[in-house]
Amino acid sequence: MIARYQTPEMARLWSEESRYRMWARVEAYALEAWEALGEVPRGLAARLLARLEEKPLDEAFARRVAELEATTRHDLVAFTRALTEWTGDEEVGRYLHLGLTSSDIVDTAQNALLVEALGLVLEELKGVEEALKVLALRYKHTPAIARTHGVHAEPTGFGLRFLSFLAAFQRDEERLKRARETIGVAMLSGSVGNYAHIPPEVEAHVARRLGLRPEPVSTQVVPRDRHAEVMAALAILGGNIERVAVELRHLQRTEVLEAQEPFHEGQTGSSSMPHKKNPVGLENLTGVARLLRGYLGPALEDIALWHERDISHSSVERVILPDATTLAHYALRRLKGILEGLEVFEENLARNLDLTRGLVYSQQVLNALIARGLSRDKAYALVQRNALRSWKEGKSFLELLEADPENPLKGEELRALFDPKPFLRHVDAIYARFGL
Repeated sequence: MIARYQTPEMARLWSEESRYRMWARVEAYALEAWEALGEVPRGLAARLLARLEEKPLDEAFARRVAELEATTRHDLVAFTRALTEWTGDEEVGRYLHLGLTSSDIVDTAQNALLVEALGLVLEELKGVEEALKVLALRYKHTPAIARTHGVHAEPTGFGLRFLSFLAAFQRDEERLKRARETIGVAMLSGSVGNYAHIPPEVEAHVARRLGLRPEPVSTQVVPRDRHAEVMAALAILGGNIERVAVELRHLQRTEVLEAQEPFHEGQTGSSSMPHKKNPVGLENLTGVARLLRGYLGPALEDIALWHERDISHSSVERVILPDATTLAHYALRRLKGILEGLEVFEENLARNLDLTRGLVYSQQVLNALIARGLSRDKAYALVQRNALRSWKEGKSFLELLEADPENPLKGEELRALFDPKPFLRHVDAIYARFGL
């Protein structure tokens, strides 16, 4: 991921050094298991882990792996040779990688890193949920116009928008937790997954040490539907991030201006037009969401590998797994900042509510006419006739209805129908579903 969209936490997690440190842990834990089985000399794992603690694998180690890989054309072989050099312990090097194949190390370590990455994403998601909760409560009983097809529909509670976003992100949280559970497997089953050269006990021990579960049945790799599930959860998360971004971008339009993303001191909106305040953060998140959805396609294509495995998924995952988790983390952090600093213009909420001169109360009038005894068709025709005239002539809907001789509703009875409060009478019941 380019530095512009990295977060420090994800940059560290997905660095080459971090990846090699996780590979080394898998190798060390495998040695522990072999020792417990009496197959290798005692103390090897402890020496390796002590050496790694004393002198963690760093950029210099990553450069050495790259040097060796230029000859071996195989990253895991280069890694084990570099690790033997790094430890300076030939006996450790002798038993390193015993009975294992490259994917045993790579897949297990990658899954462990994915579990950590999803944990970081979930932490950031909680911050977004809290920011939405604050907005939902702040504007719980604030009337606003709802829009369907982009057209004014009926009054609603402005806070319900944020509550709806909160509900969506709570579903994202559940999806991400399920995906983290799905990807949380270790695999050390040998060259074709049948434990021919390594017993299942080694795999079980390494899994326990990493907080993972053994893969129930593997080939030479962990089945890639697990990774696709992770990418699907991140893609849907991106869709919900964009849903918020698109809504708030619309609300920032000059003609609407009900809300506006933070505009900081010293910020410029345009290089040529000094008056501009553009929703650049929200537009950025829209673009990020497109990327998050785009990563899902290659992950789905990775599911069908040849026989026990091929390597077609490897190049894909080196890009999409770090990039998708990093982008999700970045996007949630940026969205949280926007929500926490969001400006809401309540006077514009009130202005827009009355922009159509009362037309948004047409259903209330319709229902009242039906309650008065008119047939639905006759009541609908009466209301529509005056509504269309209000649209065309720019006149008050209330005044047109008051003057219509066929309308039995007059005076205070009619005016009472032009009140947004009844539209919010069940808001408390909706919020109660969320404990709010």
